[in-house]
Amino acid sequence: MKPGTNKTLTAWLPFLDWFPMNGAQIRGDLLAGLTVALVLIPQSMAYAQLAGMPSYYGLYAAFLPVIVGAMWGSSRQLSTGPVAIVALLTASTLAPLATAGSDQYIALAILLAVMVGVIQMALGLFRMGAIVNLLSHPVIIGFTNAAAIIIALSQLNKLLGVPMSRSDNFLNDIYGVLLHAGETHWPTLAMGAGALALMLMMKHYLPRWPNVLVAVTLTTLLSWLIGFERLLTAPPEALRDTAAQSLVGDYRNGKQHIAGLETKLADARSALRQAEAGKADDLARKSLLEELEYREELAQVHLDDAVRENQARLKTLQSMRFVAISDSAGGTLLYGEVDAPATADRKTRWRLKKLDGNALHFSGGGEVVGAIPPGLPSLSMPNVGWSDFTALLSAALVISLVAFMEAISIAKAIAAKTRAHIDPNRELIGQGLANMAGAASQSFPVSGSFSRSAVNLNAGAVTGLSSVFAGLLVLITLLFLTTLLYHLPQAVLAAVIMLAVLGLVNPGAMRHAWRTHLHDGLAATVTFVATLAFAPHLDMGILFGAVVAIALFLHRRMRPRGEILGLHEDGVLGGLDTHGLAPISQKVVPVRFDGELTFVNVSYFEDMMLEAVRRFPEARAILLIGSSINEIDVSGEEKLTDLAKRLEQVGVKLYLSGLKKQVLDVLERAEMHKALPPEQIFRSKEQALKTLLEQYG
Repeated sequence: MKPGTNKTLTAWLPFLDWFPMNGAQIRGDLLAGLTVALVLIPQSMAYAQLAGMPSYYGLYAAFLPVIVGAMWGSSRQLSTGPVAIVALLTASTLAPLATAGSDQYIALAILLAVMVGVIQMALGLFRMGAIVNLLSHPVIIGFTNAAAIIIALSQLNKLLGVPMSRSDNFLNDIYGVLLHAGETHWPTLAMGAGALALMLMMKHYLPRWPNVLVAVTLTTLLSWLIGFERLLTAPPEALRDTAAQSLVGDYRNGKQHIAGLETKLADARSALRQAEAGKADDLARKSLLEELEYREELAQVHLDDAVRENQARLKTLQSMRFVAISDSAGGTLLYGEVDAPATADRKTRWRLKKLDGNALHFSGGGEVVGAIPPGLPSLSMPNVGWSDFTALLSAALVISLVAFMEAISIAKAIAAKTRAHIDPNRELIGQGLANMAGAASQSFPVSGSFSRSAVNLNAGAVTGLSSVFAGLLVLITLLFLTTLLYHLPQAVLAAVIMLAVLGLVNPGAMRHAWRTHLHDGLAATVTFVATLAFAPHLDMGILFGAVVAIALFLHRRMRPRGEILGLHEDGVLGGLDTHGLAPISQKVVPVRFDGELTFVNVSYFEDMMLEAVRRFPEARAILLIGSSINEIDVSGEEKLTDLAKRLEQVGVKLYLSGLKKQVLDVLERAEMHKALPPEQIFRSKEQALKTLLEQYG
C-alpha cells in the first residue's frame, strides 16, 4: 500500500491503491490495454460461441467484467473475461435445459453468471478462499486435459460445416459429426483451416504480432469479397419437399400455440399474485392459493413442453439440405436433394437459417457471425423462476470453484514474476463482482484468462488500469465497429478456440502425477476419464474426480505410514522391514507412527502396535516414537490409554517419545498420567532408547 493511502477506503475501493501514477505508467497501461483488446475482441466472440451464446454476447462479457474484475481484484495484471473452460461448463450446464442461442438459454446463462458471482462474493466476504483446495491439483490436471479435448472436438462441426446433434452423450455426437464428414462444406473447411495455419505460423515466426487479430481481419475481408455467406429469402410455398412443408406448418402453428400458452401463464401468475395480496388467512384462501399455484405450475409445464417441441422442429428443419431451381416466373423453388429435378443446381446446398413472418431465410455458403446489435447491452436481469435457480445450483457451485481456481492460479503465477502480494479472498470478491456486473449487462460466467493475462504482463501493464483501457476499447467496438464483424466466418472462431486450447492439453502433467504419487496419478486419470464419459455434463466429471481424490486422501489418513525400527550400521534408525535391518533389541521395540492419531486411524494404529508385540514375544517395552504425530483427538487419547493398560497386563510397558507440545497438552488435559506416568514419556527418542536399553538390556 502506498504511503498516505487510507486503509479503510482501499479495502472497499482497492483500485485507489493504483494512484498516483506517472505518465510512463499510464502509457504502459494504455499500450498493454490496447494490446489485450486486440486479442480479447475476437477471442471473446469465439468463447461466446463455445458457450452456446450468440457471438456478440462475448463482447458483452468482455466489457464490464474486464473492468470490474481488475478494479476490485487482487492482481494488477490478471485479465478477466470469457475463457474456454468456463464457457464450455456453461454450455454443458445449459444444453439440457434449453436450445443454444434461444431466449430461454440466454436468460439461464445470465442467471448462471449471477449465481456464480454471488457464490464467489460470499466465499470472499467470509474469507473462505481456502475452499478451492477441495479441488486438488491432480483433479484439475485431469479435468483440464479432458475439457481441452472436448472443447476442440466441439468445434469440429463448425470447422467442417456439417450439422451436430446435441444429446446426453458427447462422444456419440462427435461420432455423428464424423458420419457427416462426407458432406463437408469445403469453403468452410478451407477458411477455418487457413486461419488456423496462419495463426500457428505467426505464433512461431512472428510471436509479437497479434496473430488472432490478423487472422480474423484477413478472413473477414476475404469472406466479404467472395460472398462467403450466400443468402436466399423465399416464401414458404417455394418449398417442394413434403416433409419440410409439414414441419414449417407445424412450426408456425407451434408458435401460435406458444403465444396462447404464454398468455395463460401470465393470467395464472396475475391471479396468484392477487390472491397472495389478500389478508385473510382462512381455509378457503389457502385452498384457492394451492389451486392457483397448481394452475401456474401446469401452465409452465405445458409452455416448456411446447417450446421444446417447436425447438426440435426447427432443429430438424435446419439440419435438412435443399437444392434450388428457377421457375418460369423467375422465382426460386427448393427441393430435397433426393427428389430434385435433374436441372437443379446441386453445387449449392441451401440450409434454413430462420423463419420470420411469411419468409424463409436460407444460407448456401459458410456460416458467419451476422448482424450484431450496435450499442450497449441493456442493464437488466432475466425473467426466470425458482425452478431455474434450483436446476443451476450445483453447476453454479462447480463453475464458481473451477473459475476461481483458474483465476487464482494465473494470479499467483504472475505474482511470482512481479513479486506482488495476492489475496485469494479479495480475488474472490473481484471475480464475484465481475460476474455479477457482467450478468447485469447480459454476460455469461467469466474468469481469469491465462493467455490474455500473459499478453497483459508482457505488454508492460503496471496496474489494473490496463484492463480498464481494454474494456473501454470493447465499448468503442460495441458502439461504432460492430458492422465490421458481420462477415467474420464462424469457422474462424472455431479455429481461434482450437488454437487457444492447444496449450491446455498437457499429457506430461498426467505422467508427472503418476510418477510423483500413485494416488495423484489415479485421481488425475479417473477425473480425465469421468469428464470424457460424462460429457457434456462436465460438472459431473469434476465432482466425481473430487470425490475420488478426497476418498484417496482419507484412505492415506486412515492408514498412515508406521513401522518397527532397526539400526543402520552408522547408528541411524530406519525401517526394520523397509531397509532389512536387524532389531535393536528383543526386549525394547521402537515403533514410528507418521500421522495424526485421530478417530480415522486409531484402529489401524492399534493393529500395528499389537503386531509389534506379536513379532517380539520377549518384548518388555514398546517405544512409540511420536515426533511425526501432529494432532491427537479423544479417540486417539483413549486408544493410547487402553493400549497402555492392556500391554501392562501382559508384562509390557508402553513408552512415548518426541511428542509435540500440542499433543502433550491434549494428554495432560485428559489426565493421561493415570495410565502413563511421566517417567514413561521422554522428550527425545535418543534419550528414551538409552534409558530403556540400560533398563532392559
